[in-house]
Amino acid sequence: MEYVESFRDLEVYRFSRLLSKDIFEVTKSFPKEEMYSLTDQVRRSSRSVGAQIAEAWGKRRYEKHFISKLTDGDGEQLETQHWIELAVDCGYLQKKQADDLLTRCFSIGKMIGSMIAKSSSFCKPDH
Repeated sequence: MEYVESFRDLEVYRFSRLLSKDIFEVTKSFPKEEMYSLTDQVRRSSRSVGAQIAEAWGKRRYEKHFISKLTDGDGEQLETQHWIELAVDCGYLQKKQADDLLTRCFSIGKMIGSMIAKSSSFCKPDH
């Protein structure tokens, strides 16, 4: 593994930020009555993925805490998938647009899973 100095250097973190930015953009077209429900929920969960990765980085001295925060991040990306699918069901997103977002969520989930599986390489005592 290439040495990473900050959570900002992690590809999964950068991908999660881009995803949350893109979700923010697509949700601008959601109906106003969804502002405090679906729009808020999908924005919140998508933004939380990167936040959980950043928190995991801060807790990497303690492997169990690192894994716990990454697990929370994975849960947030799964929740984001749910809201994206619901947006399609409600007619707010086109299937093609949603499929792109869902593919990106899935990719982020796989990357988080890989970090969990290799947690010991991130959680060396000298960090």
